Amino acid sequence: MDTAAKEAAVARFLREYPQVEQGTRDHPALSGCAEVDWSGMAGCPAGVPLLLRGLLDEAAGPEALRVLGNVLMNSVFHMSAAMPAALPCLIGLAGARDTPVRPGLIELLVAAAELSAPVDPDDERQVLLLGDDCDHPEREGCRIAFAAHACAVHALLEDRTPADGPIGAEDRASLLEAVQPH
Repeated sequence: MDTAAKEAAVARFLREYPQVEQGTRDHPALSGCAEVDWSGMAGCPAGVPLLLRGLLDEAAGPEALRVLGNVLMNSVFHMSAAMPAALPCLIGLAGARDTPVRPGLIELLVAAAELSAPVDPDDERQVLLLGDDCDHPEREGCRIAFAAHACAVHALLEDRTPADGPIGAEDRASLLEAVQPH
C-alpha cells in the first residue's frame, strides 16, 4: 500500500469514526505518540496517533487495528519505517487488559517480532524473501524498541488472562526472542 492509499485509509477511518478525532481519552501507553513526526517517515501518514487512540474505542477498535496494520506493514514480509516508533505504544496497549482489540494487537506484535529477527546473509532464500538487513533499518529499530520495552513484553507474557486465552507457545517464543539482545 503506497503513502496516498494509507492517507486515504486513515481519512476514511476518521470519517467513519469521528469520535476518535474528537475524543480526549488518553492512555499512558500513548504518551509521546503525538510528538512523533509520523509523516516524516517514509510511507507513513500523519494520522497514526489517531489510529492508536482508535484502538481504545470499543466501536472503532477493530477498524483502527485493520488500518493501523496496513499502515505499519508494507507487505506480508516487510514492516514500514513507522513500526519501530509505534512499537512502544502497541506493547503498552497490548499489556492493558481493557484494550478492546488486545488479541489483535498481540498478533501484530508477534508479526513485528518475527519480522525484526536478523536475516542470515548466507541464507539465499531468507534474503530473497526478506531482503538484507542493511536495506531494512526498521528491523534494527524494532529490535531496539523490543529490548527497551522487554519488561512490558515479559509482563504481557506472564498475563495468563488475555481475552482469547493465553498466548500460544510459538507466539511466546517469537516475543521472547525479540526482547533478547542480538
